[in-house]
This record gives sequence, structure tokens and C-alpha cells, in this order.
Amino acid sequence: METLLQEDCLVMEEIAVEGYEKVYKIEDATVGLKAIICLHDLTLGPALGGTRIYPYPDFESALTDVKRLSRGMTYKSAVSGCSLGGGKSVIIASQSQKTPELLRSFGRAIERLEGKYIAAEDVGCSTVDVGQIATVTKYVVGLMHDKSSGNPSYYTAWGTYRGIQAALKKVYGSDSVKDRIVAIQGLGSVGSILAGILFWNGAQLVVSDIDKERAQSIAKQYGATYVGPEEILSVPCDVLSPCALGGVVNDATIPAFRCKIIAGAANNQLLTDTHGDDLAKKGILYAPDFVINAGGLINVAEETLPQGYDPVSSRNKVDSLYELLGSIFEVAEKNGTSTHKAAVAIANHRIENKINVRSEAPCFHHYT
Repeated sequence: METLLQEDCLVMEEIAVEGYEKVYKIEDATVGLKAIICLHDLTLGPALGGTRIYPYPDFESALTDVKRLSRGMTYKSAVSGCSLGGGKSVIIASQSQKTPELLRSFGRAIERLEGKYIAAEDVGCSTVDVGQIATVTKYVVGLMHDKSSGNPSYYTAWGTYRGIQAALKKVYGSDSVKDRIVAIQGLGSVGSILAGILFWNGAQLVVSDIDKERAQSIAKQYGATYVGPEEILSVPCDVLSPCALGGVVNDATIPAFRCKIIAGAANNQLLTDTHGDDLAKKGILYAPDFVINAGGLINVAEETLPQGYDPVSSRNKVDSLYELLGSIFEVAEKNGTSTHKAAVAIANHRIENKINVRSEAPCFHHYT
């Protein structure tokens, strides 16, 4: 870890936000850092959540996003039994503005929180980036280190695939993806892996991404149909799989959906909680995003256990998302509620009753 030889110019200002434990506005003018760390709930353990690097148009937009993401991490950890709290961070920057100095300054902000927040990869933040952050703080997971777990994208993709299978089982009586039409919106680190898994298991793919060249290349690789970003949400399909940014399920898009299932890796797919009710009324089965995309969290959480990271154990835990989603679908049907509300109720029950609360501090084996 880097030794700080002089006082840095990092400024951390706590912002009062109702319903959130701690929210910090972070600035370091010397490196152009503007960021937010948002801790939603620490009941079950310290908060673990990725660091998103994105050129938000203003601070309020960034704050809105990080609040939604942080709350989702609370539910994700509670439902998946990771014994962690919910938190997230965002750095307001484009990829061209991202520098090692900026990342290290942000790492010093994490270090000041003394373990209340643990960072990981997210949109715009790679394993190389978290490696820079880890030079100044041990509170980082998902590193390219022999005692860490590396990029969690494959585990997120595998969990999403198992969630798609669970949804197919509920709707069609079989969990086979063979000959099912799956439309994937977003072919980033998770969506592209998911496309490969679906292809090798016989699915018919329709794909789209804002990077047209990338999308067309992946379409060729997997014999998929390419459509533009403006078309993907209205494609007739068995499964619509959002794997890009959030808010894709909203008043404008719901009338256009021509699918039986929405099951994807993106965070915060519902613009508001009520949109889960709207999907249920339309007869679309929704796999709650904070459940189906929990594979990445499960994987990086595994490396904080005393015994250290075990990919087999991680794989088996991610695989169990199939059964978890199946039970959520059944609870929602039995109670006549949306699947989103059923999943939130389960998460809140576990938090209120401190189920799977962390009994010992996380271990950071890459640091010892």
C-alpha cells in the first residue's frame, strides 16, 4: 500500500439524507476528483458496493443515482445472505478524466471511513482502476491478485442466466433456454458474457448496444440478430434482458414491451417501485434486479471470509439464485403482489430481524 508522505487535499463533507446512514460529498481539486460515497444501511455488516465512474451532468443527478444504487445493494446483500450492508459510490468523471492520481485520492476517502465501505468494480471502473484504489486502502475487493477474486462479471452473468432459467420455469414449465428468444440490451462486461452462455445453451439472441460496431461483432459471433438501441425494448421475445443502465422500465417503455419475462443484469431496472406493479398487471414476469444480478456481490463477498476466496464455493452460492428467485415468484403469486415487492419484503424482514448479520470483521487477504 502506498505511504502518504504529505497531507492530501481531500475534502469530505457529510450530507444529511433521510433514510440513509451516511452520505459523503468528496472533492480533491488538485486531481479533479468529485465523488459521492453513499451508505444506505449497515445493519448486517459493512457496506460493499461498486464504484461507478460516469460523467453525470450535475451533482444532483449523481446523488440520485448513487442513492438508488446504494439502496439496491442493501436489498441485494440481505436477500443473498452475504452478511453485508448496502453502499455504493460514484465518481463524476468521463473515462478521459480518470487518472491514477484521481483514483488514489478517492481511495484515501475510502480509507478514512475505516472499513464502513468496501469498494469494487462497476460501470466505468475496471480491475485496473480498483487496483489503483487499493494502493492507498485495503478496503477493496475484486482485485487481480492471487488472494482476491478478480473481475466478478462472469459470476454476475452466470447468476443472471440462472435467473432467466428460473423465470422460464415459472412461465413455461421448463427452464431450458433452447430455442427461446432472448433480447439483450447492453453488451458490456456482463451482457457479452451472458450472450455467450445463452448461445451455447441454444437460445436465439437479439442484441443491441450503444456501441454499434461492438454489438454487430457479437451478433456475428453468436448468430444473433442485431437491432438498434431504439428497437431492442419492443422486440417480440420470450425474455427481455436489460444489461445496461437503470430506469429502463418506465411509463414510456412498458406499453412497448412484447415479452413474457424481464430478467437482466442491470441495476435499478424499475424507474419507480410502482412499475413492478405495472409489469405484473401486464402479465410480464419480472426477476427483481437486485436478486438476479447478485452473483457479482456473492463472488467478491466470498473473498472477505476468514478461509479466503474459493471459486467453487462462490459458484455454488451463485447457482442457488435459481432456487431463490423461484421462491420469490411463488411468494409474489401467493400474496397477489409484484415480484419486486415480494423481494423487497424478504430483504426488509432479514434486515429487521438481523438474519445473517456479520459476526466478524471482513478479511482482506490481499493486504496481509
